[in-house]
Amino acid sequence: MNYQIITFYEFKPLNDLPEIKTALKSAMGELSILGTIIVAEEGFNATVSGAPTDIEEFTAVLEKTFQTKLVYKTSLHAERPFLKAKVRIKKEIVSLRQRIEIEKGIGTHTKPAEWNRIICDENTIVLDARNDYEVAVGTFRGATNPRIEKFSDLPKFVQENFNPREHRRIAMFCTGGIRCEKFAPFLKKLGFEEVYQLEGGILKYLEETPTEESLWEGECFVFDDRIAVDANLRRGATEDARPLSVNPPPKKTPK
Repeated sequence: MNYQIITFYEFKPLNDLPEIKTALKSAMGELSILGTIIVAEEGFNATVSGAPTDIEEFTAVLEKTFQTKLVYKTSLHAERPFLKAKVRIKKEIVSLRQRIEIEKGIGTHTKPAEWNRIICDENTIVLDARNDYEVAVGTFRGATNPRIEKFSDLPKFVQENFNPREHRRIAMFCTGGIRCEKFAPFLKKLGFEEVYQLEGGILKYLEETPTEESLWEGECFVFDDRIAVDANLRRGATEDARPLSVNPPPKKTPK
């Protein structure tokens, strides 16, 4: 049997986080759903997996709990990519450590079908918004690697290397889109005239772009046991290259 993997997020005000956590953890247990869901006052972010029929039922639970129509990216894998079911309450669903007005990013989303045209323009700075170890696995042709260890380091890199008066057009991307949702408003606040974010991230681009037209090079790092996916969203050949701070060795079992 193939397991379905779905990745989703949404920025929307949430209240009663402990109650949400309890409801989702219970539903994950009942439907044999594994993975991680992060909830915060600013919204939710998750990657989970399960049998396709169970995922369908769980999606209904999510939509009722969050009072939304869930938009997700999906792929299949022959094995479970997660070992546990986790629901975590955090201050941010993706940590930039700055207060961001998400609505300032309205109008910056770019469909995968338009992405190639934008990043092939010589006046466009193509910014990879991911961490260095993710970029090492694969990235878009000609993209700038900020060589950061964590997302919250990206503002400093941009402020030290780009000037809104000189670099007017920035197109950025990340795995599923969530980091760009926060960073696009930040760039607009800094004064960058044209800001583009790849809607749905790399995963949506690979899903919708024919291989012969793709400007993606390498594989795409993902945060589960698959490590990376190839251009067809199947498990790639990449071995885990995450630093120990991200992927610590397993604890030894006492004898």
